[in-house]
Amino acid sequence: MRRLATLLVAFAGIVAVVAGCGGGTKYYDEAKSRSCFENTAGITVTGPPAEDFVASTALGGAFTVHFRDNLVTLSFGDDRQEAFRLTNAYVKFHSKNIGIHDVLRPVKNVVALWAAHPNDAELATIQDCLK
Repeated sequence: MRRLATLLVAFAGIVAVVAGCGGGTKYYDEAKSRSCFENTAGITVTGPPAEDFVASTALGGAFTVHFRDNLVTLSFGDDRQEAFRLTNAYVKFHSKNIGIHDVLRPVKNVVALWAAHPNDAELATIQDCLK
């Protein structure tokens, strides 16, 4: 019985680390990420669209990354809970003609809202510059 309890505690610890609930969780920083995007060839960075109410509420800041054929608004929360709140707000307020789950991608404390389905290169660029 004691061995089972030890295994359950170890399993719970592994689940917490995999889920990002451990003390070593890394959150992305708006200023560091913006700087990386601004120094990437072929990318333009602007403030979030004025009509993006959800991005304007992001406590960690927000900006839009423009690719040649697509763009993504990155909204930075202070933590995962705020990213969850931002994600829920986008889902709640999206237009009914938009497949929101195809263009909305939360990553740790950041919520990425794409104009169109991103390609692999665009996703890799975003992942490389989130700092």
